[in-house]
Amino acid sequence: MKIDSALVRELAELLAATGLTEIEVEDGERKIRVVRQAAPVVATVAPTPMAPPALTTEAAPAASSAPETAPVDAVKSPMVGTVYLAAEPGAANFVNVGQSVKAGDVLLIVEAMKVMNQITAPKSGTVRAILVENGQPVEYDQPLVVIA
Repeated sequence: MKIDSALVRELAELLAATGLTEIEVEDGERKIRVVRQAAPVVATVAPTPMAPPALTTEAAPAASSAPETAPVDAVKSPMVGTVYLAAEPGAANFVNVGQSVKAGDVLLIVEAMKVMNQITAPKSGTVRAILVENGQPVEYDQPLVVIA
């Protein structure tokens, strides 16, 4: 097979121009696949200044004196992204409160950088609480679902 180096260069330039990591071209029996390693992405988040709390004369609702902590058995987000409770809009949720799940069952999806990452149950049990809403942004290590 004769390799057309000009075509390979053109495909490599196309990868760089579009940000893709892989392209494959097929012409009869000839098939050329060009793959490049994506550069690791390091995201940094600058702290945003918080506005001072507004002063009000109304009584604030009673707050518990203990800080709110995540349940010990909560499944936490392994990444920053957007959570989806169903595979697509209008579809049934992967799980609901009170439902039994087995280890490995899909609980929800966290979209990060246009990649849909399935979050699975680490153990078998019953879904006790879903701590996020569909389409909600989530942070790394944020509790998502409680399985007991």
